[in-house]
Amino acid sequence: MLKFQSQPQSPHAPRSTKTSIMIIGGAEDKIHGREILQTFFNRSGGKEAKLGIIPSASREPLLVGDRYRTIFTDMGAKDIMVFDIRDRESASASQWQTFLEECTGVFMTGGDQLRLCGLLADTPVMETVRKKAQAGQITLAGTSAGAAVMGEYMIAGGGSGESPNRSLVDVTTGLAIVPELLVDQHFHNRNRMARLISAISAYSDRIGIGIDEDTCAIVEGDGLLSVIGKGTVTIVDPGNLLFNNEHIVGATDPLSICNLKVHILCHGGHYNMHSREIIIDPGQTGN
Repeated sequence: MLKFQSQPQSPHAPRSTKTSIMIIGGAEDKIHGREILQTFFNRSGGKEAKLGIIPSASREPLLVGDRYRTIFTDMGAKDIMVFDIRDRESASASQWQTFLEECTGVFMTGGDQLRLCGLLADTPVMETVRKKAQAGQITLAGTSAGAAVMGEYMIAGGGSGESPNRSLVDVTTGLAIVPELLVDQHFHNRNRMARLISAISAYSDRIGIGIDEDTCAIVEGDGLLSVIGKGTVTIVDPGNLLFNNEHIVGATDPLSICNLKVHILCHGGHYNMHSREIIIDPGQTGN
């Protein structure tokens, strides 16, 4: 049942400046309007922002880190540090912790989510980032691989374009920043609906979200998820499953997973992760 509730701002109003966790589907606009990156900048304090950039998912971390440094410098950030972490030992360096004490925003870039988790999971720097993000003390954004790691479990790889089956997706441990979510990115751009459903069939206590390129799911501390950008966010909610044969079929056999609830939200859409209800601004309905 849809929940109708007025929102404090229309889809085209200026973005809120309060901290949040921003999960970006990859390929966000870095040249023209830069809406998603500008929203991250604003929510991190605008001209007073002290930003940490974590490019560890990339095989060219300095190149990627410098690209984002240039973007946020052009926006007017007060201070920026690229966390050049290429092994687990360097993730314990005191310079990162010192910067994080006054940091207002952290941005995790794209690349390989397995590489990112392998370098940063259970390290002092990531423990600090997670705690500060969950406490609303910083704005944390992740794009592409940086988005995939947000849940307690993450999609590490897999195929596309097939019917849902267990062999279509590889799931492993993520960074548990928003534990209840299971995230897939580049979603409709790479035809990953079957992959996400396959993952949710195995982890049906989670909420699946598939995020298109140049699109962002913004998660607030009260469980409100809001969408900005040019594409859509697909929400796969298995909370009322009637049947799921995932545990009794072979790895390549097709799955039956019945009574899934699926929502597709575009810019300005809202979803309450706690109540698992869509929130519709009456102004969008014409009523």
